[in-house]
Amino acid sequence: MPRDEQALRATVEQSAAVLTAAGFPRMPARVLMALLVAEQGGLTASELGDQLGVSAAAISGAVRYLEQIGILHRVPQAGSRRDRWEFLDDAWYTALMAKSPVYGVIAELGDRAADAIADEQAAGSVRAREMARFYRFIDTRMPDLMREWEELRGR
Repeated sequence: MPRDEQALRATVEQSAAVLTAAGFPRMPARVLMALLVAEQGGLTASELGDQLGVSAAAISGAVRYLEQIGILHRVPQAGSRRDRWEFLDDAWYTALMAKSPVYGVIAELGDRAADAIADEQAAGSVRAREMARFYRFIDTRMPDLMREWEELRGR
């Protein structure tokens, strides 16, 4: 079956909108999804700009953000001054593990907020403790989930 570019563009934009609604920055979400479905495995900033209909500055900021969180990497092009941006094979794993230390910190901050309220029955205290419990749960489950994913991926 031939590649349906129109349906693919629509899916890229819809996926980026979902990521944006979940708190991911809009332009990095669009760039991420465009690279995810790129046939060649990567695109230059110029190709990304053309594909998404945005400026070089918008692409520059987006790829910088995605590189910092460990989802993309820059690949120099032999004989060219242009770099190619490629999606890392283990990007989801890397990005999630990079965020892992944050879970314990957020849990601690939730407990500190509840302690500062000093009334365990107060609505804010209840919410803060629930947030702390949730992030401690995620923090303790993450290593097992990552091991499970590595096993599943290895099959």
